[in-house]
Amino acid sequence: MSPAVVWDRALLGYDLGGEHPFNPVRLELTVRLATELGVLDGVELLVPTSAGDEELLRIHAPEYLAAVREAPLVGWDVGHGLGTADNPVFSDMHDASALVVGSTLLAARKVAEGEASRAVNIAGGLHHAMRDQASGFCVYNDCAVAISWLLDHGFDRIAYLDTDVHHGDGVQAAFYDDPRVLTISLHQHPFTLWPGTGYSAETGRGKADGTAVNVPLPPRTRDPGWLRAFNAVVPSLLADFEPQLLFTQCGVDSHEEDPLADLSLSVDGHRTIYATLRDLAETYAGGKWIAVGGGGYQLIRVVPRSWTHLIATVLDRDVDPATPLPPGWVSTVSKAAPHAELPRAMTDDRDTEFKPWGDGEDDPVDIAVRDTRRAVFPLHGLDPDDPRD
Repeated sequence: MSPAVVWDRALLGYDLGGEHPFNPVRLELTVRLATELGVLDGVELLVPTSAGDEELLRIHAPEYLAAVREAPLVGWDVGHGLGTADNPVFSDMHDASALVVGSTLLAARKVAEGEASRAVNIAGGLHHAMRDQASGFCVYNDCAVAISWLLDHGFDRIAYLDTDVHHGDGVQAAFYDDPRVLTISLHQHPFTLWPGTGYSAETGRGKADGTAVNVPLPPRTRDPGWLRAFNAVVPSLLADFEPQLLFTQCGVDSHEEDPLADLSLSVDGHRTIYATLRDLAETYAGGKWIAVGGGGYQLIRVVPRSWTHLIATVLDRDVDPATPLPPGWVSTVSKAAPHAELPRAMTDDRDTEFKPWGDGEDDPVDIAVRDTRRAVFPLHGLDPDDPRD
């Protein structure tokens, strides 16, 4: 089965306007870069349709859908987090947001129906939207809607893994009391970054206690520290949970150049993360993997390279980090942004080697590792202090 790639230029309509950091140009530049590098050669891009109300109501309240539809028409505050600096009202907001949900649902359908074992949709990843409120640039929560749909179409154990710099709060909230969904989020510590949630002690509710996992990392964490924490927590929990599918939100605002946050990952770190996710899907989820985008606000230097690596990884067409940026892409970007300093290759020339947790050293991320393991591992019958678990 060939992996599925969901993309259509209509997805650029999710545009919060003006100087808003969530600029759809990052998607266009990514697809252009992937195309010019040959990553998409021979790949039929799947064109989505908008999600209908029946699907949106899996996660969102009826009155919220009505407010989203109404907001561009009324010209005044309709509440529900709409009309704020983070979530300004824009024309065709409902249709554009429903199309993003539809694009992730299309990826989910292709995997659920056995037409693909993997699918990628860089336009998705709107993980902050809540049941009745827009939040963090997100109107509708495509991740949560797609997971809910999957739970009704052949899956009863789904692992959601969020690598965005911000806590995956909307997805966690949607499934906080659902033991069928394991949500894992690695993010900058909530003391230091919006939305202020995602502490290690947030572990789920009722029968789902232990299925919400949070790894809050200190600012300026680099690739080796991030990967140390990831590998100290994630594989053991996936092995115990035995998911049927891995759903990953792959925001790249963890990069050191991102203007909205303070982690210090590199494009090389992102590439390593994607390769690791692919391996985990093969090892623990029967190869079934859905990857969506998310945050990322260094629009030219970071997002196109990192998400091109994501697409390439899903397609098993890994791009050599030393690959120069194609002249056509460089020319296009230089004309549009003549003062931008462009990278030369698909790498930041960073070393991503890390020392596994449990080596007796005290890395700055180890506080998060210990807190998370001690909060969650006993709920899975694992020893939080034994590095073999």
